[in-house]
Amino acid sequence: METFIARQPIFDSRQKVFAYELLYRSSLDNVFRNPDPDQATSKVITDAFFLFNIAALTDGKRAFINLTRDTLIKEYTFLLPRESLVLEIPETMELDGEVIAACKKLKQAGYLLALDDYVPEERYAPLMEVTDFIKVDFISTKESERRSLVKTFAPLGIHLLAEKVETPQEFAAASEMGYTYFQGYFFCKPVVITGKSIAEYKLHYFQLLQEIHHPEMDYQKLEEIIKREVSISYKLLRYINSAFFGLRKKVNSIRQALALLGEREIKKWVSLLALASMGQNKPEELAVQAITRAKFCESCAPHMGLRSRADDLFLVGLFSLIDAFLDRPLSDILKEIPINDEIRGAILGEENRLGEVYHYLLSYEKGDWTKLTEQQERLRIDETRLPQIYLDALKWGQEVFQRD
Repeated sequence: METFIARQPIFDSRQKVFAYELLYRSSLDNVFRNPDPDQATSKVITDAFFLFNIAALTDGKRAFINLTRDTLIKEYTFLLPRESLVLEIPETMELDGEVIAACKKLKQAGYLLALDDYVPEERYAPLMEVTDFIKVDFISTKESERRSLVKTFAPLGIHLLAEKVETPQEFAAASEMGYTYFQGYFFCKPVVITGKSIAEYKLHYFQLLQEIHHPEMDYQKLEEIIKREVSISYKLLRYINSAFFGLRKKVNSIRQALALLGEREIKKWVSLLALASMGQNKPEELAVQAITRAKFCESCAPHMGLRSRADDLFLVGLFSLIDAFLDRPLSDILKEIPINDEIRGAILGEENRLGEVYHYLLSYEKGDWTKLTEQQERLRIDETRLPQIYLDALKWGQEVFQRD
């Protein structure tokens, strides 16, 4: 049985990643191959810790994982490290005496517990003394109720977590209400102001992006742009002199470094550096996610008959979040970067081969297994390769961001 794992970040009020919720599926089949869903769930949870490197999945942060009744009652969770977890009780679980007793035992052992998709009901009362987090669906819950929950539970020391927060405005509203943690894709969305100019320090990196994607790369002009910014010059020389290249002689010239890299690697390296630098006032997760998307799309290329388009797919993933970095409309930004029409169209939602891979990525990223199954049949990629492609892209994204 294959184990599929995606993750979604959970932020604190400063938009720093506090934890990740791990989303599981035993396969891309419409039903579990294992006839016992509880047993299958037990397997994928333990696989996350014993087959995969949990630290790589969560970058050392806590992991929120959903429990089933069986994994709770049979105490499978005691096999897992309490310092790495927050255990979620789903809203569909029957809260009988056995479940309540199991939750109390976990709490006594030092585990943190969360109530998922909470709505005020009497059945939750016995769990309030052991609950650390209450997750509130911001789409389905009325504003008056959202506020009421904070007033009721915050004084008890229970953290309120707003989930399905999809816009910066919703994040601001939840923060103002007193919510402590936030989950959703709000951090990927720009705060667009009509006519807003690019901040001066970001403009320099944007000019770099424009220059490297011209059909004819002008090495002299590129060298001039890089030399204007000491930090870019330093990072380029550090990169070319790293053990990765194994050069016998130290390179001290920007022009020589560019020549040694070559056009393909220059485009990739400068694009990564520019986006990471433009994200200085953004959540770190935004840069990591953009870089991970780029690597995931690139790595999928040979498995989808698109080996020759791997570089294009890298750019599709990388530029898919550029509107959030620059706080400008995506269509306006992409007009100003001389990338080809198919890359631009894929990012903007047009139907083409590159776009199919991009939307495949989005489904995996969100743990939308139903949609992924439909796309899987159309793209004909071997599903057993997906988990490792995703994990490798995630690891690479974290390493590149830390390096640069």
